[in-house]
Amino acid sequence: MLHLATWWVLLLLPLPFIAVYLLPHAKPRAQSALRVPFFARLQALGGASRRGAESQGGWERVLASLIWILLIIALAGPEWLGKPVMIQQTGRNIMLAVDISGSMEIADMSLNNKTVNRLDMIKSVAGHFIDQREGDRLGLILFGTQAYLQTPLTFDRQTVHNMLNDATIGLAGQMTDIGDAIGLSVKRLMQYPAKSRVLVLLTDGAANIGSVDVIDAAKMAAAHGIQIYTIGIGSERAVVQTFWGPQYVNPSADLDEKTLNQIATLTKGQYFRAHDSQTLEQIYERINQLQPISSDKRIFRPMKVLYYWPLGFALLLSVVLFVKQMNFRFSSRKVASPLMDI
Repeated sequence: MLHLATWWVLLLLPLPFIAVYLLPHAKPRAQSALRVPFFARLQALGGASRRGAESQGGWERVLASLIWILLIIALAGPEWLGKPVMIQQTGRNIMLAVDISGSMEIADMSLNNKTVNRLDMIKSVAGHFIDQREGDRLGLILFGTQAYLQTPLTFDRQTVHNMLNDATIGLAGQMTDIGDAIGLSVKRLMQYPAKSRVLVLLTDGAANIGSVDVIDAAKMAAAHGIQIYTIGIGSERAVVQTFWGPQYVNPSADLDEKTLNQIATLTKGQYFRAHDSQTLEQIYERINQLQPISSDKRIFRPMKVLYYWPLGFALLLSVVLFVKQMNFRFSSRKVASPLMDI
């Protein structure tokens, strides 16, 4: 749709025509009569000159009028407004910190009636959570012996999902440094508004390495207004074949639930326990309820300015007018030269 940003400028269109109508015209000068024997020839040459001048004056008025109209249209700021586009308002800033230490390779989780390791289960369920968070910035930190930023906070959910799928067990080392993961998350999240900083931390063990104490890191996160939702991963019962036959063991014996609970409490978050894919899905649904997805949208209409078109045509016509005036002056001199020879 065509739109004029400053439509009121169009009121200036009749200004030169009003000025011509209101201002007094110049009075013709009185001329003395002079009888000459070659009057007929002089009259013929003068008539031709007057006709050329009248024709030239008409073209000049038309071109000048067009130039004025085009300049006014350009000043009015013509714009082309595209179709309305709905844009999701910025939501929360959510960092996912996923444990990829050696213990995540334990295959004690059930996914679609298949036994899978802990990381594969997280990839499946967390990937669905990522896809749901439309309008939020999402980031990904992977940690083991050390933590590293896999994906900075971004609106590109597909990239975060892909980078999670590319995560490999043991890539960051075999140990578990939860304090470093929280510290790196704080460093990245503190660049964004305090009311929307969230960390979802998934681990299957206890902090057994690192220079940053886990509780101190949690207190630092709380000081920067970051809510931490901790999720303990791992089954509580698994069957192991031994020399004396099948025996039940607890594969999550190393999970430090007490510390994970403390982290959540200090940061006004919540601790969850995921025994399988179904409970992890329920946990993510619960986080969606605690941190609802922003539903606010605003309408945006793409705009393209068009003032340069009338401005360009006005410039082109100005060049044409200048050339025609120069040609007329040159031709007038040619007409005047025979008169000089009489």
